[in-house]
Amino acid sequence: MLAAQFGYLPGFLWILIGAALGGAVHDTVILAASVRRNGRSLAQIAKDEIGPVAGIAAALAILFIIIVALAGLGLAVVNALAHSAWGTFTIAATIPIALFMGIYLYRLRPGKVGEVSVIGVISLILAVIMGRYIPGSALESYFNFDRNTLVWLIAIYGFVASVLPVWLLLAPRDYLSTYMKIGTVVLLALGVLILAPDVQMPAITKFVNGGGPIIPGTVFPFMFITIACGAVSGFHSLISSGTTPKMIQSESEIRMIGFGAMLTEGFVAVIAVIAATILMPGDYFAINTKLSFEQLAQLGFPVSRIQELSSMVGVDVASRPGGAVSLAVGMASIFSSLPGMKGLMPYWYNFALMFEALFILTTVDAGTRVARFILQELGGYAYKPLAKTNWMPGAIFTSLMVVGAWAYLISSGSVSTIWPMFGVANQLLAALAFCVGTTVIIKMGRLKYVWVTLLPMLFMFITTFTAAWKLFWIFSDKAGKAATPADVFTFQLDAALVAMMAALALVTVADSVYKWHGYLMGKREVVSSEVVEWAEDMEVR
Repeated sequence: MLAAQFGYLPGFLWILIGAALGGAVHDTVILAASVRRNGRSLAQIAKDEIGPVAGIAAALAILFIIIVALAGLGLAVVNALAHSAWGTFTIAATIPIALFMGIYLYRLRPGKVGEVSVIGVISLILAVIMGRYIPGSALESYFNFDRNTLVWLIAIYGFVASVLPVWLLLAPRDYLSTYMKIGTVVLLALGVLILAPDVQMPAITKFVNGGGPIIPGTVFPFMFITIACGAVSGFHSLISSGTTPKMIQSESEIRMIGFGAMLTEGFVAVIAVIAATILMPGDYFAINTKLSFEQLAQLGFPVSRIQELSSMVGVDVASRPGGAVSLAVGMASIFSSLPGMKGLMPYWYNFALMFEALFILTTVDAGTRVARFILQELGGYAYKPLAKTNWMPGAIFTSLMVVGAWAYLISSGSVSTIWPMFGVANQLLAALAFCVGTTVIIKMGRLKYVWVTLLPMLFMFITTFTAAWKLFWIFSDKAGKAATPADVFTFQLDAALVAMMAALALVTVADSVYKWHGYLMGKREVVSSEVVEWAEDMEVR
């Protein structure tokens, strides 16, 4: 959504090419590698296949990357729900719904998936409808929060979700959101096909040369780090390893799940780009920046319908950066234009907001859990009991550290600082995953296929290292010009995080290249951690 500031064409081409030649390969290779190693995580595979130096560097890099990525995703939810009682109520209602579903399915009526599915879907729809009556009622004060309060509420949720058993909250919430995601995407695609809405954003804007109000810098490299999940996303490698492999029944499922799902996500990304770019450019920038209407007019993008749109959805949508609100407004515009849907735009807006927030929050709770596991594994080198993921004191301590880190980044940052950091973090993780995948292919003796992962790895490293270099100096410059000591510290911390992530990734790739040379020259014995049989005790933690 945010990359639309460059025009619709660069993002469309990156999604189209990136999803097919990058993201789908990335997800499939890591999924296959993890399946053949009893579901080991990406960090564990890096340690086993490349070596302890690369393994520890990769684990640290992944930890930093997850924290920054969660901050970027959480920021979008915070900006979307600030002073939006209807939206906040709807999202909050999904938590007790998911808890009830978990207890119902595992304790009250075990195995009754059909029953709990009907209950969950009906409850979701009721949550959207009932939310309409929250604004202006006695309950509004309980759901109308400012930005800082929402940050800590989401942090509390992330902590609780990462500690609770998977079956109680994470699994039913993800299962419930799956129905909603599939239904929404199908309906949105049909809406686009039936209505064929006009795209208002130019194919290319003047911001391709830099100076954009949302994302700093030029189209290269910043467009490639801004659009992630729809093209190439390193976060997928964390789920493709360690989690998804434990649900695979046969290797024949890998192609459909790894490659097919990523192509589907690319399709969803294209539909989302259409939904966001049907807004007038001035309205798009009014939603996604904090600039005044006069400043936007001076940039050549006058605001035209922002007041009308705010009235139609029932909440002021101006100055809500992060992409979630502009997408929700675009989706609601399409849905309400379908036959028989006129007048339902506020319901569709909050439904779209719930769709996006659930998408993000399922990533937040899963990502926090993965980061907690990595931190416990690293902490186990200093204190062995900490490495036991079922040791509750260790789980609580590490979860608090992870949640506190990404919550601080959200509270002290903005879209123009956090989102580029998230992009660099996410795409560096993708580059590391391609590096691990290349190592696995080399050790399998399949050299004729090595270009499949090597070429996208080189592209991702070149892109992200360039972005990291530019971002480091942007943050350093802002630190020098900051008006308060707090701002100076924040920008210096941002610069340091970018530098550390890039340095750790560089260590991993350097160690990998050194090992590749040894394997190809016959100077190093090829030892693989690949296994033939499944471990009997594999289970999702």
